Amino acid sequence: MATLLPIKFQEHLQLTNVGITTANIAFQFVTMESDKFICVREKVGETSQVVIIDMSDPTNPIRRPISADSAIMNPVSKVIALKAQKTLQIFNIEMKTKIKSYSMQDDVIFWKWINEKMIALVTETVVYHWSMEGDAQPVKMFERHSSLSGCQIINYRCDAAANWLLLIGISAQQNRVVGAMQLYSVERKVSQPIEGHAAAFVQFKMEGNQQESNLFIFAVRGAAGAKLHIIEVGTPPTGNTPFQKKAIDIFFPPEAQNDFPVAMQVSKKNSIVYLITKYGYVHLFDIESGACIYTNRISADTIFVTALHEASNGIIGVNRKGQVLSVSMDEETVVPYIQQTTSIPNNNDLALRLAVRNNLGGADQLFVAKFNDLFGRGAYSEAAKVAANAPKGILRTPQTIAKFQQVPTQQGQTSPLLQYFGILLDQGQLNKYESLELCRPVLAQGRKQLLEKWLKEDKMECSEELGDMVKAADPTLALSVYLRANVPNKVIQCFAETGQFQKIVLYAKKVGYTPDYIFLLRNVMRVNPESGAQFAGMLVQDDEPLADITQIVDVFMEQNMVQQCTAFLLDALKNNRPSEGPLQTRLLEMNLMAAPQVADAIMGNQMFSHYDRAHIATLCEKAGLLQRALEHYTDLYDIKRAVVHTHLLNADWLVNFFGTLSVEDSLECLKAMLTANIRQNLQVCVQVATKYHEQLTTNALIDLFESFKSFEGLFYFLGSIVNFSQDPEVHFKYIEAACKTGQIKEVERICRESNCYAPERVKNFLKEAKLTDQLPLIIVCDRYDFVHDLVLYLYRNNLQKYIEIYVQKVNPSRLPVVVGGLLDVDCSEDIIKNLILVVRGQFNTDELVEEVEKRNRLKLILPWLETRIHEGSVEPATHNAVAKIYI
Repeated sequence: MATLLPIKFQEHLQLTNVGITTANIAFQFVTMESDKFICVREKVGETSQVVIIDMSDPTNPIRRPISADSAIMNPVSKVIALKAQKTLQIFNIEMKTKIKSYSMQDDVIFWKWINEKMIALVTETVVYHWSMEGDAQPVKMFERHSSLSGCQIINYRCDAAANWLLLIGISAQQNRVVGAMQLYSVERKVSQPIEGHAAAFVQFKMEGNQQESNLFIFAVRGAAGAKLHIIEVGTPPTGNTPFQKKAIDIFFPPEAQNDFPVAMQVSKKNSIVYLITKYGYVHLFDIESGACIYTNRISADTIFVTALHEASNGIIGVNRKGQVLSVSMDEETVVPYIQQTTSIPNNNDLALRLAVRNNLGGADQLFVAKFNDLFGRGAYSEAAKVAANAPKGILRTPQTIAKFQQVPTQQGQTSPLLQYFGILLDQGQLNKYESLELCRPVLAQGRKQLLEKWLKEDKMECSEELGDMVKAADPTLALSVYLRANVPNKVIQCFAETGQFQKIVLYAKKVGYTPDYIFLLRNVMRVNPESGAQFAGMLVQDDEPLADITQIVDVFMEQNMVQQCTAFLLDALKNNRPSEGPLQTRLLEMNLMAAPQVADAIMGNQMFSHYDRAHIATLCEKAGLLQRALEHYTDLYDIKRAVVHTHLLNADWLVNFFGTLSVEDSLECLKAMLTANIRQNLQVCVQVATKYHEQLTTNALIDLFESFKSFEGLFYFLGSIVNFSQDPEVHFKYIEAACKTGQIKEVERICRESNCYAPERVKNFLKEAKLTDQLPLIIVCDRYDFVHDLVLYLYRNNLQKYIEIYVQKVNPSRLPVVVGGLLDVDCSEDIIKNLILVVRGQFNTDELVEEVEKRNRLKLILPWLETRIHEGSVEPATHNAVAKIYI
């Protein structure tokens, strides 16, 4: 069986391997203020330099050409303090800046960082503290005691609060090295000289004390022998039991007659004192008992500088050969080692205490045996303490709880189980089983306030089972338990049951848990629809929804919450992504079936463009939203079916809609509209024809209206374009439509004003039209010299009054031609004579004479001529005509 060692030994670095010469590995050249940096002054040729070894990267030392008497690195950061004679300077190496400097009046013979912000300065007579903060100058702390006169100062220490200061020096006397220390109380301003070689301060918490004791530990080898002293300095804190001072012999082997302590470091965590001697021995002492746990030589060469090794809670140092080595307590082996080492006084008790204090394994059987012995003797309180304090919780098991539960409670006394739990609560947190078994009776007694207190003090290990137990009594308190136990599904369930829906999403994101959001939403909707709607909105507020939107919509629709679902989808689909097409369709679909006007508004806002347009068009038509249906239909059959209901459509919109159709489709739709209800749809058809006649062609539109014998439509359509058209067909068809619709005044206007129609065609049409008013025909015949034909037509159709109207009102100058025409149809001479007499307008007498003379009827106008002469006419034509008749 291998021999157990209670320590770990490690070599971290060999200084000579990183370029440090052996001559420079000595107390006056090497400083180590902490386990982070080693600082070496050396001279290469004529150049002085400082080497900084960062222990986190020891193979890459930093070398700087610096000439200084001393150099010490800050224990925490890359800040270096340099001393050159009486000038002190502090530099930040990384920033390459000077932090501060100061010139002393006296030489500084020793200095040391006492923490990351303070340096202790020791002169021949005074000790100063110099702060890095601001412009602070060195502050005198105390004057050196005469007992240190002539000593080489090797160390300076202070306690955590810097209330106790210690200066350490050594001197050679009577063939031995004598240690001299000066302990100074800042509060009392009193110094005490003490013989000693190495010392340290530590905060140590004794069993049963609420506060730490401030201990001063020092080692001395004097003429009377070697001792390690552990004493409490200052007044013990209120309520504390004072620490009993101890003086323990330090063993030196016979071959080390001149050996003496040179360094001390204390592990606060493990409460272990590490003492190094000049000959390279290490001693490990337990602070509480003062027992020496282990002694052995770790270096054949003097370890001249040390620091606390934080990583292992041990000691690290440098020896004269340049080894950087550390020693620490081996937490795995120290307890078994003590048990096996009978030379250690009370070794089993020490093993138990060390295991309890530092939560170390290795003494399990001792604890179990001690617990069983006490329990068997009925010393339940003591057994409870052992179970509670056993390291690594080896006795804090369901079996231990069961044993205490089986012990009957004595009348008027606290049950052993509650005593056990009370000790555990005083010491810290209960584990899972303990928490459950304590809470069971507490909740049964209705004392949940105790549980709230323990939770607030973090005395319970929260678990899902504990939350389930508490939930029946208080769901909110159960939520607190589930949160601490990190049971996401139960936390979220509690949030939902207590109405804290907004916290569900935040919590799930925080812990990286994905609950069944749809299941939760469905439950919330059943209980509180409004809260459910808010919860649904939270599920989609990020770019990536936390739940499938389609399933969320299903939950809304299960409750027939169309309005809330609409609001939800309008927000969720606001980015109009192509992948959301089916949801856009569903949003419009539900509103077309339940609230068509809402659907109409949504489509009017043009928010969406990826839905099923054909399906939505059909639903729009069924809902009576024909305009929206037409906006969406692409099939002509569907468009024709919807477009005929013009009474349900905005006329202006419908006219513009035709602008989106092809020529062929437009004509088909117009045809469908006229077929379905010509009376209802005619006006809109005329508007469409008017606006798009150039694209649809006038002839096609004329043919369309004519195919329905809609002369009214033709009249209004052509009436809108005739004034701007030079197409004879347009003008003729307009005249024709106006005649058919009785718009005689308009026929008359066009016949009079238009220069685009074919006169012959119009004349013949007007003759065939047999209008009640012959004025349009008269106008055409008068304008285009069809007077003879006009007279023949009017006379033969017994419309002689229009002949009179023509020569009296329309164009008196045409009287000669009219007379000639009447003579050609053998009109009564009396009628002709009377017509000539009634015409008062201007006409050419020569022309009249010519017309009657051509027909050998000159005597017909003799009475008229004579009357003219009698009236005094001097017109040559009149007299010439009379002369012809007389001759």
